[in-house]
Amino acid sequence: MTTPSPVIHVVDDDRSFRTAIARLLEASGYRVALYESGDQLLQGPPSIDPGCILLDMRMSGLNGLELQERLARLDSILPIVFLTAHGDIPTSVQAIRGGAEDFLTKPVTKATLLQAIEHALARYAQRRERHDLIGSLRARVSALTPRESAVFALVVRGKLNKQIAHDLRTSERTVKAHRQSIMKKLNVRSVAEAVSIAAKLGMLSAPVDGADAKMPDGHPPAEGVDSTKGQ
Repeated sequence: MTTPSPVIHVVDDDRSFRTAIARLLEASGYRVALYESGDQLLQGPPSIDPGCILLDMRMSGLNGLELQERLARLDSILPIVFLTAHGDIPTSVQAIRGGAEDFLTKPVTKATLLQAIEHALARYAQRRERHDLIGSLRARVSALTPRESAVFALVVRGKLNKQIAHDLRTSERTVKAHRQSIMKKLNVRSVAEAVSIAAKLGMLSAPVDGADAKMPDGHPPAEGVDSTKGQ
């Protein structure tokens, strides 16, 4: 099955420029989606096909930096290449700090533009791989019951079964049963692998310790529970 060519999303309020750049990109083997404003791009999410965004800076409605910020909040993984006639050093620095792949000034040579696009597409492949991995890990963790989640949060912080049992006011036997279920659901064979999953999902940033350990619904575990029910 043939892999579709990448889609270059061109956001620019200059109709003649959109027409010209579309011809150039299509002749270079890319598919092209055209938008006259950032608001138009946001009206319908871009396709999930590999691609990038070629973005002007000054437009009606949202400007380039504002659209970049909005897309970041939407967790878009499409890399952005700014292409504008209104570039300056402070603006370019802000764009790059915001995650832009490149910042080009009109007019730009075909070779420079296509090179920037190729770099952006390589970045997309990296982001897609990480995005898919994180999605898979989140699905595994979401399969844990509330009680297993509470145990997991302490296991990945290096707590021993005895400590976890004390913190959650339950028995070591129950903790061991939960740990076995957690390892199976996460498809890991060691605590180190479980810790790696928690780290990738940013679950280690907020400490969970002692009596502060709570179930996801905000309630502390029931005291004296000695059962594996609800794993």
